[in-house]
Amino acid sequence: MFAPEKMDKSCTLLVHYDKGTPAVAKEIKEALEGNDVEAKVDAMKKAVMLLLNGETIPQLFITIIRYVLPSEDHTIQKLLLLYLELIEKTDSRGKVLPEMILICQNLRNNLQHPNEYIRGVTLRFLCRLKETEIVEPLTPSVLQNLEHRHPFVRRNAILAVMSIYKLPNGDQLFVDAPEMIEKALSTEQDPSAKRNAFLMLFTCAEERAVNYLLSNVDKVSDWNESLQMVVLELIRSVCKTKPAEKGKYIKIIISLLSATSSAVIYECAGTLVSLSSAPTAIRAAANTYCQLLLSQSDNNVKLILLDRLSELKSLHRDIMVELIIDVLRALSSPNLDIRKKTLDIALDLITHHNINEVVQMLKKEVVKTQSGELEKNGEYRQMLIQAIHACAVKFPEVASTVVHLLMDFLGDSNVASALDVVAFVREIIETNPKLRVSIITRLLDTFYQIRAGKVCPCALWIIGEYCLSLSEVESGVATIKQCLGELPFYSVSEESQPTETSNKIQPTSSAMVSSRKPVILADGTYATQSAASETTFSTPTVVQGSVTSGNLRTLLLTGDFFLGAVVACTLTKLVLRLEEVQPSKTEVNKTVTQALLIMVSMLQLGQSPASPHPIDNDSYERIVLCIKLLCHRNAEMKKIWLESCRQSFVKMISEKQLTEMAELKAKTQTTNAQPDDLIDFFHLKSRKGMSQLELEDQVQDDLKRATGEFTKDENDGNKLNRILQLTGFSDPVYAEAYVTVHHYDIALEVTVINRTKETLQNMCLELATMGDLKLVERPQNYSLAPETSMQIKANIKVSSTETGVIFGNIVYETSNVMERNVVVLNDIHIDIMDYISPAVCSEAAFRTMWAEFEWENKVAVNTTIQNEREFLDHIIKSTNMKCLTAPSAIEGECGFLAANLYAKSVFGEDALVNVSIEKQTDGALSGYIRIRSKTQGIALSLGDKITLKQKGSS
Repeated sequence: MFAPEKMDKSCTLLVHYDKGTPAVAKEIKEALEGNDVEAKVDAMKKAVMLLLNGETIPQLFITIIRYVLPSEDHTIQKLLLLYLELIEKTDSRGKVLPEMILICQNLRNNLQHPNEYIRGVTLRFLCRLKETEIVEPLTPSVLQNLEHRHPFVRRNAILAVMSIYKLPNGDQLFVDAPEMIEKALSTEQDPSAKRNAFLMLFTCAEERAVNYLLSNVDKVSDWNESLQMVVLELIRSVCKTKPAEKGKYIKIIISLLSATSSAVIYECAGTLVSLSSAPTAIRAAANTYCQLLLSQSDNNVKLILLDRLSELKSLHRDIMVELIIDVLRALSSPNLDIRKKTLDIALDLITHHNINEVVQMLKKEVVKTQSGELEKNGEYRQMLIQAIHACAVKFPEVASTVVHLLMDFLGDSNVASALDVVAFVREIIETNPKLRVSIITRLLDTFYQIRAGKVCPCALWIIGEYCLSLSEVESGVATIKQCLGELPFYSVSEESQPTETSNKIQPTSSAMVSSRKPVILADGTYATQSAASETTFSTPTVVQGSVTSGNLRTLLLTGDFFLGAVVACTLTKLVLRLEEVQPSKTEVNKTVTQALLIMVSMLQLGQSPASPHPIDNDSYERIVLCIKLLCHRNAEMKKIWLESCRQSFVKMISEKQLTEMAELKAKTQTTNAQPDDLIDFFHLKSRKGMSQLELEDQVQDDLKRATGEFTKDENDGNKLNRILQLTGFSDPVYAEAYVTVHHYDIALEVTVINRTKETLQNMCLELATMGDLKLVERPQNYSLAPETSMQIKANIKVSSTETGVIFGNIVYETSNVMERNVVVLNDIHIDIMDYISPAVCSEAAFRTMWAEFEWENKVAVNTTIQNEREFLDHIIKSTNMKCLTAPSAIEGECGFLAANLYAKSVFGEDALVNVSIEKQTDGALSGYIRIRSKTQGIALSLGDKITLKQKGSS
């Protein structure tokens, strides 16, 4: 028998619901035909929303003409204009629909309406009309409104004239429009209308705008803010087309630098920098930016101003050096991003002439962080310490003025800040031998204040390496002993528990005492046992020490045995150096005994139940090695311990300095002039009528031309490499795209070629995106003649660093076939490499970010490359990242390699990569590449990129 119930399958039917169906349109139509004003307003809003969603609803047009046009309600009239703006006004051939003539009479009536609001919004609506047939009968009414009594009408009438004049054949509709607007400009008193009139002249009759500007040079500073902004825009446009005439406009710009509007001042400074490279102009612009930096309260504005100052620093460093103190005043802002960017700019402007002033200002800021109760004082103090560190490295002569102040922060509660201080002290004591004695003395005096387990090892290393004299070595040993406190680190308490034998036989207490003997239990602790079989079990407890016990004891009792190993190494170095400086062998042996006692006590603590956790093998072996070395001292081992460690540190510092010099050299732009370039002899030119600013500007232009800065660096070959073919050669429509990736958007220039013998109508480039990409504008329809081409531009907004895909198709119609033809385009893959660039950070910052970032992508090594260094170089090249690991740390052939890579995206995101590889016995490489970032997108995209590229060198 059949089982029909088992053969039934679920069937899904997709029903298309059109929001513009007659049912919805009928509701809107009924509301529009009624007399209720509120219902009409709601119906018009629904109609506008449907049009915005792509619906056409042509059946509503006649209803709106009959029942909405006569309405006197302002809201309905405004919605009507929105509706008229959105509807299609032309047919497929580009001709105006006949029914559009119906609205012309209404628009004419509105332009002559007694209410100025109706006139104004209607004139504003005309600015959006592109159909000459609709606008032409309205031109007399538009001209009449230029002389209306109300400024709201006049300012919109001027904009309407400008929009109509810019239409195809618009100059024939308004033949004398520039003359009328210039006349209106000379008599106009309303600031907004005056601005619109000047804008119209600037857009449509630039010469008239220039003449008006030059005839009113003395009045420019008194004009309205909006008009001054248009003036600056005009100056930029004129100077771009006529560079020789920029001298007379720069005077206007400098006069506007004293304007009351911050926006005008900012635009003035930007215009000045773009037009002139004269020192006077650059100095004026930089001063303006610095003044705005102090006067503006918005943090975003401050960040933008700092970006402008950073650009000036890279192009005109010599001038910016003079303003370094003005830039540093931005540190008064509580925002950490502003402070960090300010310090970054200032550190690049330090010279021998201003270093003392800068350091004094930074010291004052450090002192302020002690007294203030702000939330992020610790982070700010860390940034200041890093800045002072950089200053002292560049200019060692200032180290003596700051090192003792910073050493007060070795015990800072902010561990990162204390780590920066101790790293600074370690580098300064090596690079400034004259400060060694004072630094060691201060460090021994303040060592007890250090409470961080990460800071103590570095401080102990400094004590072990740089305590050279007898008094310093003895003070170092005494300081360590004092901070460790009294020995031992734990004690044993006894508890008696009688056995069954002792319950049966009760000897006297004296017999029990006399018959006890010591025994060692399995865990290494001591106990006593009596003849009466009464056993005393030991319970080890930690001895916290007295109140004066130091920081090392506290950290050791919490289980920090790595610190214990560092203490053992430091004591070993001090003992070995004591042998060289102490003539008395008795004192040396006494110190050796004390050191051995400390080391054995640390081992016992690590192996006892009193410790929070057992000692790790590495620390155990290190302490045992120190014990063996102190028991069997020889000259060869002494040389390794007292000289090799310090030599390695010196080598590390020198490599760091070489890396910084190489990075500085890479940043320096090198430009070359062509041998056949013309030489312009400035001193042979006539200087008659030229201001000092023009003379300076001419000198700077000559210098740029001589050094090749005017040469275009863009290579046309690179452009060709970025062209992507979107369709096939056999398709009726051929398309290719040139992709330009900016910081926050992607510009597509799509070239479309009609290879057919027919005109393509309603051709549309439809694009869609995947990932954090978003289309900015809606696609437009075009008509393309046979065997012709055109360029279509599209902008795509980028919101994060993530690999994205752009896909789409070209849709068009022909006169023979009414169906829409579709040509599917190839996908455009946006590479993550376009958004990230190599960057540098300290090892401590890398480790901190590695611990904080939550997104990790782990990629297994799978490559045909058999050399570890070659594979690392291939990964660096493929990911566009910077290797932070020193070259000396990855050189040699040991079969293992570990390196850290770092990059930063244009959105400020950090990308961390750790490469750990091992060479197998068969020659193949194995291991993992781990990627960490704060966001998921960059971790996944980088992982995909590495997986794709790691196969080989292709």
